Amino acid sequence: MDIETATFFYHKLPVRYYKCGSGPPLLILHGWGSNADVMMPLVSKLSDLRTCYVPDLPGFGETPPPPEPWTVDDYVDLAEQFVTEIAGGRADILAHSFGGRIALKWCSRESGKEQAGKVVITGGAGMKPRRTFAFYCRKYTAKLLKAPFMLLPAAHREKALDWMRGTGIWKSLGSSEYRQLDGVMRQTFVRTVSEHLEFCLQKISHDILLLWGKEDGATPVYQGARMENGLHNGALVVIDHAGHYAFLDQPDRFIRIVRAFLKHTDEIIGS
Repeated sequence: MDIETATFFYHKLPVRYYKCGSGPPLLILHGWGSNADVMMPLVSKLSDLRTCYVPDLPGFGETPPPPEPWTVDDYVDLAEQFVTEIAGGRADILAHSFGGRIALKWCSRESGKEQAGKVVITGGAGMKPRRTFAFYCRKYTAKLLKAPFMLLPAAHREKALDWMRGTGIWKSLGSSEYRQLDGVMRQTFVRTVSEHLEFCLQKISHDILLLWGKEDGATPVYQGARMENGLHNGALVVIDHAGHYAFLDQPDRFIRIVRAFLKHTDEIIGS
């Protein structure tokens, strides 16, 4: 399997990506805290069907963080330009976790109707999660801590808030992913995970395969079911004995389903 490593420049930001295979383009988007290397086992099984493009999204792998905090839309803008300049203007999409946010937002745009073909989302993020009592305790504790700083004059407020965000008590209120981040990527994390994408679903007309691990603890199956209910042409397939990385936990079954979908959608039912 011949793998080409190259760099795509997006507003002077060097984005490392892999290219491998032959056939119509397939853009593979990794999840938060992951990178292109994690997705490469998929490439070895799909490169006879598709020319696979696997970028390190900004802030992950070999691609540096963006110069300022990004939103989901900023990542979509990058994907659009990547497909336009590198993948010939149109591509199928296989997206994992955070990559699923990008795929949903992209497909809901007018540009996505032209640029995105068939879509596979596995363990996709973007739906509003069910919250626990502990979550609400942390949330309202954070609001109480933040309230006094909001009374400061604007010239001093941001500096004070930045100091507070660096304290141990503030960091302890965030998720484990949040605590591992700092600077631009911490703010990017907050901006992206706080946007729920249910409003996008009715705008999407693509054929979308939702491929979920039954034991997914990061984005539980109910989130995949919510996507399926909101999409016009979505189909949820659940894989037993698999978690958030279903393509690594059950690679043979995962690939068999994806190949059937990419070749003939109606083969999924019998796979």
